[in-house]
Parts: sequence; structure tokens; C-alpha cells
Amino acid sequence: MISLCRAAWKRPESAIRAPRLRCAALSYSTSSTAFDDLTQIPAPLSRHGELFVPFDRKKIQQLNPLALRDAFEGDPSRPVDKSKPPTGITKRNYELFQALTLSRFNNVYRQMGEWHPGNTGYASFGIGSQQQLDREAAQFLNAVKKAFTLASLRGQISRKVNPLFWNLRNAFVKGDSRALSNELKYSFQAFVMRSQLPKSTTDLHAQLADLRHPWEWYPATRLMKRTIHLHVGPTNSGKTYNALKALENAETGIYAGPLRLLAHEVYSRFTAKGKPCALITGEEQRIPEGIDQFFSSCTVEMAPLNTKVDVAVIDEIQMIQSPDRGWAWTQAFLGMQAKEVHLCGEERAVDLIQAICARLGEECIVHRYERLNALQTMDESLDNDFKQLQKGDAVVSFSRVNLYRLKTGIEKATGRRCAIVYGSLPPETRAHQAALFNDPNNDYDFLVASDAIGMGLNLEIKRVVFETGFKFDGSTHRELTVSEIKQIGGRAGRYKTATQAIAATVNLPATGNPSPTTPIPSLEPIAATGETSPPVGKKWGLPGFVTALDDADIPIIKQAFKTDVVPIKTAGILPPSFIIERVASYFPPHTPLSFVLSRLREMSRLSEQFQLCTFDTQIEIADAIQEYPLSIFDRMLFISAPATLQDPNQVEAIKSMAEAVAYMKTGHLLDIKGLDFEVLDTDRKSGDQNYLLRLESLHKGITMYLWLSYRYEGVFSSQPLAFHAKELVEDKIADYLEHLDFSAEDAQKKREWARKMAKSSQSSRKTITGEEAWEALDQASIFETDEPVGDIVEEGLA
Repeated sequence: MISLCRAAWKRPESAIRAPRLRCAALSYSTSSTAFDDLTQIPAPLSRHGELFVPFDRKKIQQLNPLALRDAFEGDPSRPVDKSKPPTGITKRNYELFQALTLSRFNNVYRQMGEWHPGNTGYASFGIGSQQQLDREAAQFLNAVKKAFTLASLRGQISRKVNPLFWNLRNAFVKGDSRALSNELKYSFQAFVMRSQLPKSTTDLHAQLADLRHPWEWYPATRLMKRTIHLHVGPTNSGKTYNALKALENAETGIYAGPLRLLAHEVYSRFTAKGKPCALITGEEQRIPEGIDQFFSSCTVEMAPLNTKVDVAVIDEIQMIQSPDRGWAWTQAFLGMQAKEVHLCGEERAVDLIQAICARLGEECIVHRYERLNALQTMDESLDNDFKQLQKGDAVVSFSRVNLYRLKTGIEKATGRRCAIVYGSLPPETRAHQAALFNDPNNDYDFLVASDAIGMGLNLEIKRVVFETGFKFDGSTHRELTVSEIKQIGGRAGRYKTATQAIAATVNLPATGNPSPTTPIPSLEPIAATGETSPPVGKKWGLPGFVTALDDADIPIIKQAFKTDVVPIKTAGILPPSFIIERVASYFPPHTPLSFVLSRLREMSRLSEQFQLCTFDTQIEIADAIQEYPLSIFDRMLFISAPATLQDPNQVEAIKSMAEAVAYMKTGHLLDIKGLDFEVLDTDRKSGDQNYLLRLESLHKGITMYLWLSYRYEGVFSSQPLAFHAKELVEDKIADYLEHLDFSAEDAQKKREWARKMAKSSQSSRKTITGEEAWEALDQASIFETDEPVGDIVEEGLA
């Protein structure tokens, strides 16, 4: 990936490529009006499936895609006054965007290939010859040019009056040119399909795309009388603890969390107390044997919806707004068949949850908590001096490579040991590392950790030190959001010290971590209001501290803790599989599933409390496996697999697995193409510059195999071997990372470069959208399932 990104900076057209969509896809309206009043024009020349579209290549060479995307960012649905044509700068941006759009359509058209009788994809759209295909392409280009003319000359860019331009612009703003290419492909297919869809079919699609009442997707749950308990408050306030106590006191229940590490932590907690518990994540399932009734601890995407239980706990409910994963929290919240549903999260989720509960007719009791100890931001940083670290400090960074480099640098500078915790660390290893850090009687004085610690991992941190105030979010470098800083920084404050203080207050034994028989006093709701007040009039324990490694990041941290986060306004949803299957049934056979998904996204109707999560990745997976004769059920399973299609090996692997299912071939692990097992025969001393990338690619491929092995047990039967191979890969990755060197000078240069990139992007967006729009965007807290694997910062320095 690093080499690809380096090349992208040297070539303007390849620089257009960008990571996949990170923001919520807005609901689209039918864009058929963009194709009205077309003039028949001669078909252009074509050769080998390539459409020769005239566009100004100089404009493409002058194009800075990131700057152009920032120039477009704003509210694309806001109508523009027709009497006010765009300014010179805006008009210039539209001209550049048109050149880029024509260039990308050339690529899309070429990738779609020539027409031939065996191409079932074209047949499903009613294309009977290459001449007809070329003619449709020419008419579509005419529609595109008309849309750009309305935008650049008249300023008509709203969704209502210029839907084609709006769709293309929205896709580019939200996902760069990768999403633009996907939108162009869909728009062209929709243009070709326009004559194949009678009004009656379109009306049926519109009915199925009505997603305004997602709670109706769970009829069995709606028959239950549920009580919703919403536990909100800052970090280290006891909200999750009290929710888990309710779960422990129940006879049956489910815990659903954002990370498999958290699921494993709850699973270990319950099994240690003799309570039978299942662990259910995408890549691993441990089901108790010989019993029918047990608790379940799972990642939120795997939460069982068809099991009736007494209590369900859904952690980090504020992630319901995530444009990528929010649908899973909404699905669990609306669909869990539990008598009591306990939601844990931030105060900003209260209004939305109460509004949804009111629509459901369910009682919502809000429990509010205060921190168990004080939290202070420091005025001074560590000035990049690891010798200023103190026992109990946690240094937070946002890439795995950087974490290991920091670990090496800290241990060399201080002569003391440093533990490490990050999202994709194997659960047993993470538990061991946490125990080493939490034990005051050894030489593991420090911790380096990813933003996974913001999710409530049980770590006794005295001070949080931000290695940087910026991160790469999969699209651009940006400043950390207010919510991210508060949630990560809020982990400061030794919970063990707080526990001892509580024990002294209520005459309990001060034994450090609470035992199962010595619980921390619960914060009971006040009967009149349903809210919670602390049982003691003052905070407990020693305060936690938050600072930065570099002076330049102190203002960001201090300002974040002075700023209130914006309330969450919408919950993410995705249409369930039964709706997608019904929509697909109204299209001709062999219609690409990617078109069905795009069509559904375009026609979706949403209420003001819900947003449509992005499914660009699912669309890309659907295209990758389109050639194989799979049922719609099988395709729906595959597009849900944890695949990363920027990696060519991942594309080859998922195609190989789809082929095995389609033709009932052997799904033995060693027969799957794209899994680079040869890398296991090399080591870090081999001199292979792509050694780490190859290992990580293999790890992702094996993880995808394990995910599918639970859905197709009869096909992918090498599960034990896959677990063994996964462990071998993880050991080699750990060995490589543990031997990384640390250079303080290089680390400072990377921080300065990331800071410069983020501030440049932020300044551009503020200029275009205004301060208010940027601040609203800044409040969106997006935590990853796991932190980015590659060190993206390095790529920009190459």
C-alpha cells in the first residue's frame, strides 16, 4: 500500500484514488429528470470497450483532487439562487470537476468491457449490440455535460433541479474519485435501464425503499414490553459497571460492544464468576457445551436478535451515528428481544434515544453519572522528552507501527518496561499486557495504546499523553474531534485508587480491584425524574491528568475539554436483506447486485431521526463477485464479509471463495487464491520491503476465511488450520514490530507533516463552508473497529 500511495503522489490521475467512504451517504432522490430532453447524437468511436471522450487533459494534470473535494464540501442539497451564477473560483472548480468526471467515465466504460452475447450484465440492461451500447454512452455523456452546464453557468446545483450533478458532486465530496467512479457507473446503468422499468415497477421500488420506520423490521420485538435504561456520563463514571451489574443479576442476557477486545473482556469476567457465557465475534465463536441457557458476549454486529433474554447491554451507544457502523447499534437497539435494554454512552445520545423510544412507545429511564475522580488538562507538554514520563502514564497514538516505535523509544530512554495495547491485538495477549501495566509491583511503568482505550478497557491509567493531536481517518489527516479527545483523555485517573477511596467511605475492604463480593455502590435512579445522582457529595480518588508529547498539541486538547459536543441527531441504518432481495426480484435476471444496492440507496426515504449508512464497500464486493452464479442470499452474505478491496490479494481471495461456493468446489484454506502463505517462509531479516504489508494482507485474508467458515461450514472446512495460520502470522507481525527502531527526529517530522496536512484541509473547508459547518463536522466521533494497520503518515514523507 505504501508503494502505491507513493506512486499516487507522483501521478495526478492515480493521486485521485482515495480510501473508501467515511461519511454517511445522504439519501438520494430519483435522478430520472437528469435524463430528460436528450438530443440524439452520433455514437462516438469505440475500441476494446473504450469510449473516446473529449476532455481537457491539461485540466486533469492541473487538478489537485483533495483541494477540489474540499472546495465542493458543504451542503450540496442547498438550492442556489438562479439569478446568481457561481463566482469565478467556483466556476473554475466545476470545470475541473467536469474534466475529472469525463476522465473517470472513460475508465469506468473501459472496465465495463465490450458488449458480446455472453456478457449477461449488458443483457440484463437490454443492450443488444456494441452500437447500442455506444449510443447509450454518448447520450449519457450529453446528460452529464448538460448537468455541468446548469451548474457552471446558472449555479443550479441542488438535488431538486440538477439531480445528476448533485449525485456526482455528493459522491466526490464524500468519497473522492473512487466513489465518483462508482456513482458514474450506477448513473450510466440507471440511464440505460430507464426504458426497461415501467412506472408500476418504479412505484414498487419506491414503496420498498421507504425506510422511514425501521422499527417495523423487528415485529417480534415490537410485541414485547421493553424498558430502556440509558446510562450516560463521562468516562470513569461507573455507567458501564452498573449496566453490567444488571446483566450479572439476570438469568439470561447479552452484552454487545464495539470491539472484540471488550466482548472478550466481558466473556472472561462472566466465566471467571462461574456464569456460562458464549463469545461471539465475526471471526471466533465459543459456545458453552452441554447447556441450553447461557449469557452471550459479542461484538455489536453479531448481536443475536432472535433470542429472548432478560437483560441486554449495548455499549458505546453514541456510535449509533457512525456512518459506517451505526446501523449495527440501531439494529441492536431496535431489535434486541430483552425485557430490559441498557444503553451505555455519552450524554449527547440522550435526545435521540428518547425521541426514538417515544416513537416506539417504550419507557426510557435516563441514569446520569459523574466522574468518580477529577480530570485535569495540563498546561505543559512533555516537550518530546520520554524521561518526563511517570509511572502509570499511557501514550496514545493512532497507528500500530508508531505504537511499537514509541514502545522502543520509551524503553531505551527510561530503562523501564512499556506495555502495549491496540485493537487487533489478540485478546489473551492484550489481557496479559494490561495485567503487566496494572500491576504496581513490576517494572512495567508505562503503556502505549491506540484509541481503543477510549472504549472502556480496564486500564489503571494515571495520565494520558497524546502523541499527536491529529490522525489519519481513512480519507485525510485531520485534527482529533472533541468527542475523541474527551473519550480517550477521560481514561486518565487510576480507577484502583478511586475504588480504594470508595471502599474506605463505605467501610469495604480496600483490596484494589473490586472482587465479585465487594461491588462498588450502585447509583440508583431518583424515582421522580429517573435521573441519577452520585451517592457521595464529592469526587473520589486522585485526579487524572491529560497532556501531550508536543507543545503544539496542548491548545487542541485544552480547547476540546472546554467545548460541549453537539447532540446526536440521527441513527444510522441499512436496509435489511429481505428488502434488498425483494427489490432485486423486480429486475431482470443477472442484474448486478451493485446496481440494485445503488438503486435502493438513490430511492430511499428516511425520517429525520435516521440516516443511511454508507455501503460503498458492499457495492465494490458485489461487483467483484458478480461473475459467479450465486443466489441473492449468498451474495448478501459475501457483501457483509470483512474485506478490504484496496488490496489486490483480498480481491483475488474473495473471488476464489465465491467461486468455491458457486461451484461447490473445495474450500480448503490452501486452495484459496490470493493468500500469500509464502511470506511465512521469510523473516524480517530477509530485506523484503513489503514484508509487513504481505503479512497484514495474509492476516486479513485468513480473517475473511474464518468469517465465512461460520456461514459455510461445509465448504470452508479448514477452520482449525486457519486459526493456526492466523497465530503464525500474528507472531511474525509482533516479531517485526518489536524490532522497529525509534528516531525522535523522524517522529517529530511526521507529526509536523500530519499537522500541516490537516490544517491545510481544515483551512480550505472553513473558507468554503464557514465556521459553523466545520464545527458541526468536527463533532462526528468515528472510532474504528481497530486502528489503522499501516502507518499512513510515513507514506506522505516518501
